Amino acid sequence: MRLHDFTAPSTQAARAAFQLAASYHSPALLNHVVRSWLWAEAFALLEERRNVDHELLYTSAMLHDMGIVPAFDNVALSYEEAGGHVAVALTAGAGWAPDRRQRALDVIVRHNWPSVDPAMDVEGYLLEVATGLDISGSRADVLPRDFVQEVLSTYPRLTLADEFTAGVTDQARRKPTTAAHRLVHDGVPAKLAHHPLEQNPNA
Repeated sequence: MRLHDFTAPSTQAARAAFQLAASYHSPALLNHVVRSWLWAEAFALLEERRNVDHELLYTSAMLHDMGIVPAFDNVALSYEEAGGHVAVALTAGAGWAPDRRQRALDVIVRHNWPSVDPAMDVEGYLLEVATGLDISGSRADVLPRDFVQEVLSTYPRLTLADEFTAGVTDQARRKPTTAAHRLVHDGVPAKLAHHPLEQNPNA
């Protein structure tokens, strides 16, 4: 498994999603969303997941944290819901049908669930396990070590731990009924501070 095994979809929605992420995210958060897509595709390959909508997965991965960005921070909705609605708007402009736009919202919302049944939503499952790896360190020893090193070398973590902790903690304080509060309560700041890829990225 190598980085060049995975190619971003060359569709209008995928290109626009990356451009939007690159315009609004810091370098650390942009690298996070790209790594999340790569981890998701790697888990799909490793687990031999069939019938993955790769355009949907990529677009959702690029936009899954847009609700943390001040420009898209919703006054009441959780950040994953806000990001999901950004995806609905973007994919509507790309000509997606209403049910597929809803899928983008579903995938992004579900990435913050404690777990997702792949039989119900394979793209939601893949994004959930991928972000679980990148944020909480879950399943950090499952993907091939050389591949993980290559991804981290190309898309380093930079200041992700500090930035994500600040963003999710702020959202948890202002919106205590949302998933951000659960993440903070479940110890995400500590998990980021002691993340296995932060502590020893070349192990």
